[in-house]
Amino acid sequence: MRTRHPRAAFAHRVPAPGVALLGIFATLLAASSAWGCPTQDPDRDGCLSWRGITFYGVVDIGLQHQTHGAPPSDYIAYSTEPVVQRNSNRSVTALASSPLSWSRIGVVGTEPLGGDWSGVFRFETYFNPTSGNLSDGLKSLTLNNGRPLATQTANLDSSVAGQLFGGAAYAGLSSPRFGALTFGRQLTLLADGIVRYDAIEDGQDSGHAFSLLGGSRTAAGGGTTEDTRLDQSLKYAAAPSWLHLAALYQFGGTGRSSNTALQGQAGVSFAGASADAFYARKYDAISASALSATQVAGLAPGLPLAKSVAATVSDNTAWALAGSYDLGTVKLFGGYEHISFADPRTPLVPGFVDIGGYVLASVSNSAYARERVLQVYWAGLKWRASRDFYLAASWYGYRQNSFATGVEAGCSSSVSSGCSGSEKAIGVVGDYSLGRHFDAYLGGVWTEVADGLASGYLNPATMTTTLGLRLRF
Repeated sequence: MRTRHPRAAFAHRVPAPGVALLGIFATLLAASSAWGCPTQDPDRDGCLSWRGITFYGVVDIGLQHQTHGAPPSDYIAYSTEPVVQRNSNRSVTALASSPLSWSRIGVVGTEPLGGDWSGVFRFETYFNPTSGNLSDGLKSLTLNNGRPLATQTANLDSSVAGQLFGGAAYAGLSSPRFGALTFGRQLTLLADGIVRYDAIEDGQDSGHAFSLLGGSRTAAGGGTTEDTRLDQSLKYAAAPSWLHLAALYQFGGTGRSSNTALQGQAGVSFAGASADAFYARKYDAISASALSATQVAGLAPGLPLAKSVAATVSDNTAWALAGSYDLGTVKLFGGYEHISFADPRTPLVPGFVDIGGYVLASVSNSAYARERVLQVYWAGLKWRASRDFYLAASWYGYRQNSFATGVEAGCSSSVSSGCSGSEKAIGVVGDYSLGRHFDAYLGGVWTEVADGLASGYLNPATMTTTLGLRLRF
């Protein structure tokens, strides 16, 4: 949850989150008496369940090489920047966390309440197996405050910012006739749809090191990666599996539109085909970055450098169309998303507290005097060659209009990030099941930026190749 009371946020500290987690999961393990699986994960056959409560997890580590990258981070969920970023400037070989799937531990449960109604809940913690830390994208930003691009370590904004339950923390009611109503911290409808209709992710929230949509959550967040998961959200999904009707609303806590969000989904599944339309509106969307040396020098008294970030704030509107078609051994995927960015109707001020207790020390509320439009498109396929092996490949593209003003209006070069520009990517991954709980994978993603989307980049392209091993239980 975001708040306008930074002092209160700094005064509050969760004591020993790791100890609390160990206590919770040790209790569940002691109580677990049988192997089973939550109905949400039918492909997994090895979860610990007891009286409707299931403990599950993923540990995913890979050996990765990038032709142009930055030294790995102990806090970014992926450890590295799998797609090209401004600071990508050197050859990097390193162990990486979560190249294919978020490394996580979680608890999901269902409790019968009477009739066909049940209480449901999910709590999910993301961590980096290469360092043992809770995943925290915003901390990776603060560790690079004041550093020039060429000497930075990997850093990416994220919806996961060191929260104890960064993946999910929600509860609600479910009925096979009336659907499910849940509230808390949840993956949004748009993010879930992007994951579902990306050939490499294929509904598994995976493929971070092999997909432009997975390695950069801009599309899934409707313009900003922080908005792939929303605190204080209420979500409803209709019951029929063939009819996809859902809605989500985020409460801002101020009685106004500030910091609120609204999303809707409508679609169908029939005879192997599935298609959905999505709409998303987010007020005061935050795109955070590390502070420049100048911004560090001008940091307001009382703001701790270790918790301060820069931010661009916007009101974002997105709509998307996506679909898939299952031919048996081969499944086809494709989609298109249109995202528009406008200056916020309710500007945020320095000192505003973002997710994870991080503070916006430098805020831009006027980056989009002219509307910025980002178009995202993709197409791919997944070939399941056997019960134990699949190969997925996908092509991705971004295209941005020229939203620069003044002498740069209408520009189509890299002189400004407001010029028109493009990004393209190709990703491939093959995965082989080694047994009940282990699988191995190998793949890569190539990305390249041009013109406005390459403005300020040390290098316009990179190739990331990863060999990994994943444990799921």
